Amino acid sequence: MTSPSENVRSPWTRFLAHLFVILVAWTVFIKYLFPIVFALATNEAWATYIYWDLWPVAHLWLAWALLARPWYARMLAIGMSVVEILIITTLFIWFLAEPEWSIWRTNWFVNKVFVLSAFVLVLGTALFRPETLKMRSS
Repeated sequence: MTSPSENVRSPWTRFLAHLFVILVAWTVFIKYLFPIVFALATNEAWATYIYWDLWPVAHLWLAWALLARPWYARMLAIGMSVVEILIITTLFIWFLAEPEWSIWRTNWFVNKVFVLSAFVLVLGTALFRPETLKMRSS
């Protein structure tokens, strides 16, 4: 028999999931919608300022996993966090060696600061509060 607390999602985990949904929306705006509107307004090709990637899809998957808690939620949280933290840290080192503070790179930098912060929180949760990511009981 499962205790009622096992069936209730952690408020912290819900917060993290919602944080990632907000980050996905913000990322889509910063990386896709804003550059498209700017390019069209300046009579340039619509894709001129877009930095293409599918990270928003991965972040949405993590948000879902934090809420649904499939059997692999903790492994996904750790794996995605470690990969993202390594990638963003490397990109920051390269960027800060010779920063270009254009509107595009500044938007990118600010977005990555928040994404990095979110992944540090997820990694900390997965490592120090693993029970919050265990599969829900039926």
